[in-house]
Amino acid sequence: MQPLATYRTHAKAHLTLGLPLIGSQLAQVAVQTTDTLMIGWYDVRALAALVLGTSTYLILFIFISGFAWAVTPLVAAASEHDDEVRIRRVTRMGLWISLGIGALCLPVFIWSKPILIALGQDPEISQMAQTYLRIAGFGILPGLMVMVLKGYLSALEKTRVQFWVTVGAALANVLVNYLLIFGRFGSPELGIQGAAIASLVVNLVSAIWLALYAIRVFPDHNLFQRLWRPDVEALREVFAMGWQIGLTTVAEVGLFNFSSYVMGWIGTIQLAAHGIALQIATIAFMVQLGLSNAATVRAGRAFGRRDGRALIDGAVAVWLLGFFFACVALVVFLVIPEALMGLFVDPDDPLRGEILAIGSTLLAMAALFQFVDSAQVLGISILRGMQDTRRPMVAAAVSYWLIGAPTTYIFGIVLEWEGVGVWLGLVTGLACAAIYLQARFWALARDVPADENPSKA
Repeated sequence: MQPLATYRTHAKAHLTLGLPLIGSQLAQVAVQTTDTLMIGWYDVRALAALVLGTSTYLILFIFISGFAWAVTPLVAAASEHDDEVRIRRVTRMGLWISLGIGALCLPVFIWSKPILIALGQDPEISQMAQTYLRIAGFGILPGLMVMVLKGYLSALEKTRVQFWVTVGAALANVLVNYLLIFGRFGSPELGIQGAAIASLVVNLVSAIWLALYAIRVFPDHNLFQRLWRPDVEALREVFAMGWQIGLTTVAEVGLFNFSSYVMGWIGTIQLAAHGIALQIATIAFMVQLGLSNAATVRAGRAFGRRDGRALIDGAVAVWLLGFFFACVALVVFLVIPEALMGLFVDPDDPLRGEILAIGSTLLAMAALFQFVDSAQVLGISILRGMQDTRRPMVAAAVSYWLIGAPTTYIFGIVLEWEGVGVWLGLVTGLACAAIYLQARFWALARDVPADENPSKA
């Protein structure tokens, strides 16, 4: 098969697998956005408490999700050998670790008020955040179960169900929020507690939906039979990969949180513009994230059957796809920046003009940011499919915190480049990570033997 035809075949396979995952990621963003919007309509102080509570929840959830993400490459490799026993054991141990560590986090949610006050937060807002977390915090258990099952189903190339489950969750979240936050149609008006109940209900329903689907579609895996039986080897593998993936993700999320603090030191208007630009960039990034999930699965399958040719061709194809979508984002960000920013700012806000002017400049930087972010997230995901997580974790820590964070501060504060400097610092950190991850992939891929059938996609 000619190289162009080979890449086209791999690109089609990535899109077939990845488009439902992209849709799922966008629907997940919709869930988070509707929570913020609806609580914002209800009460500003409740919104502050929601932001504080969800920030506490998400940092723990993201780290623990690393163990769920570790399931994907391990199951993908095992599926290439039709090893149902290993698929079952790896997935079960993913559930064990995720739910076990998630349960250990519950006291943090239940007694979060003194922790938040110790971190300098307002006592009244901290009390409201604790009220939220004492309900929504229990959703971390079904939420983590959802993550493990998504990893399992993605590895087996069952991604459409994830899209429909997430869309259903987004719609259910809006409905329950509307009923319980505002007390509509005879429901009690619970405010932020209503949002917490909605979050818990959505996570429970999603977990049950995916579990029933997995049981129906893969009955031979016996996923939930004798769930209590341990497997030391699978437990060790999932744990070893999972904590590295979790720390890598937390390092990246932490860099973006740090950039918001730096922007806050520059000024309130700059911070507002930065927050909007970051939200728009995040929506565009969901496309790259969906592709990266597909890249992990396909790299895991090629690596599992030791097919170096398919591994390399698939990687090149998905990088080209990522580059294409980054180009689309660049055009949109440069052509209609004020229209995009304007969606998030009240037309009657006296600061609207200043926010749009600053935000339009930041979106120009976000356009450049798309390319390096695409390269690094796809690189780290392909390496994850090859079960290589330790060095990428170290590279992420160095790139994000020893390079990205200092340059963000230096460019933004010391050199007084303000918002442009902050975003240039982010680009610098992500670019360093992308360069290393690309080099790491090519170094490892050369050692994977080529399959006798190089056209296999």
